[in-house]
Amino acid sequence: MRMTAFVHGHVQGVGFRWFTRTKAMEFGLVGSATNLVDGRVEVVVEGPRPACADLLAWLRGGQTPGRVEQVVEQFAPARGTFRRFDVG
Repeated sequence: MRMTAFVHGHVQGVGFRWFTRTKAMEFGLVGSATNLVDGRVEVVVEGPRPACADLLAWLRGGQTPGRVEQVVEQFAPARGTFRRFDVG
C-alpha cells in the first residue's frame, strides 16, 4: 500500500521529518518526508496497510514535534519505488 499524507501546521524547522522517518522505520515502512514551499510536509510511505494506518494515527496523535493542525491522506497501490526512508 502507498499512503501520501499532507501534514499542515507548524511542522517545518522543528525536526518533524526526522521524527517521522524514525516512526515510519519502526513500523517497517519505506518512503520520504519532504518540506513543501507552502509550509506543509508531504509524507509518502509504502508498506502494509496496517503499518500505514499506524503512522497516520501517530501523525494525528499529538506526539509529533511542532504542531499538526490537519493531515490529509490518500491511499493507492504501492509502486515499489522506495528502498529506504529519505528526508528531503
